[in-house]
Amino acid sequence: MSEAIDKESTLGNLPDEWPSSLMSTIAERVALDDQTIVVLDDDPTGTQTVYDLPVITEWSLETLDAEFSRGTPAFYIMTNSRSLTPDAAEVLNKEIATRLLVTAEKYDRRLSIVSRSDSTLRGHYPLETDAIADTLQTLGKGGSIDGQIIAPFFLEGGRLTIDDVHYVAEGSNLIPAAETPFAKDAAFGFTQSNLLDYVEEKSKGTIKKAEVQSITIDDVRRGGPERVRAKLKCLSNMQACVVNAVSLRDMEVFALGLLDAEAKDMKRFVVRSAATFVQARIGLPKRPILTANAINNDDALSSAAGGKKTGGLVVVGSYVPKTTAQLESLLALDGMEKIEINVLDLIDSEKRPTTISSTLDQVQKAIACGKNTVVYTSRKLMTGNDPSESL
Repeated sequence: MSEAIDKESTLGNLPDEWPSSLMSTIAERVALDDQTIVVLDDDPTGTQTVYDLPVITEWSLETLDAEFSRGTPAFYIMTNSRSLTPDAAEVLNKEIATRLLVTAEKYDRRLSIVSRSDSTLRGHYPLETDAIADTLQTLGKGGSIDGQIIAPFFLEGGRLTIDDVHYVAEGSNLIPAAETPFAKDAAFGFTQSNLLDYVEEKSKGTIKKAEVQSITIDDVRRGGPERVRAKLKCLSNMQACVVNAVSLRDMEVFALGLLDAEAKDMKRFVVRSAATFVQARIGLPKRPILTANAINNDDALSSAAGGKKTGGLVVVGSYVPKTTAQLESLLALDGMEKIEINVLDLIDSEKRPTTISSTLDQVQKAIACGKNTVVYTSRKLMTGNDPSESL
């Protein structure tokens, strides 16, 4: 079992970052490439590290055609598949991958699919990456998938990977992911913080720890994109490869190495990542957090509301202690319209329609009156008899 470590001393003992930013280089490559990057986002939080990218919530051929016809180099599909049963999630991923292949072929574009999921390792893994890879290999023309990349680093959330162990930052400490409340999830629980062990655990032993490749901190900080490329070049037959990273620069180095392995070595990958990888993969510069003034002065928002000032909306569903603490701070702010949903009413099939309808009415009225509104579920965790029921 991995133990908690001191954050400051651990990070201070790592090699220096790669000396220069690679974002502009990556962005230029993406703009000139004949490849379209599509991020399948398994819940609504995956876009928090990006901006100015299309996000679609349905995947008809007509909708996908519209995105490809615009020449969009990257876009998101919000699948919400983390809320589905394993069988339903598998069907959904195969359906989307199939339609993406059809559309990409129509526009003579290569296709890169990123399976964006949770930075604390919850979600349908490896089911979703397997479903995507199987579809690409069976129906596509590009040949076999050489590697599956596991990159759960998420800078803003303090989710760091060091020596193959995935950590969650808590104050001055780094806590192994398997020792956090996230790992006790009724649907997606796990016991291993070392990502090599995690892959073996979640694959139920079909992928052995010894078979998993690793891109280390030393690789990205001392070896740079060339060493990353050399390691990725050796992957074959959907081999798993975990990525260590503690900074955005680390992920930039990895992303450029991956681009080189694809372009120069003709390697193909499916990526399972948290939010930060996507930002690095498309070379999107980091920008400051949106301020209240910027939101309130947004001409487009004002025009959409007929020139009338409307309220904002925050929706909180997560039950973990950290989210509850954040919710308590939010509820303590003056002027917030607070709407609590009893989870028992959502579970009850008879009460559910009325509960949803009533909540929507309250939200619409509050926002129309200019009130900032928070909708949140009751804090008691409700679980089913098995992981699927707990979804």
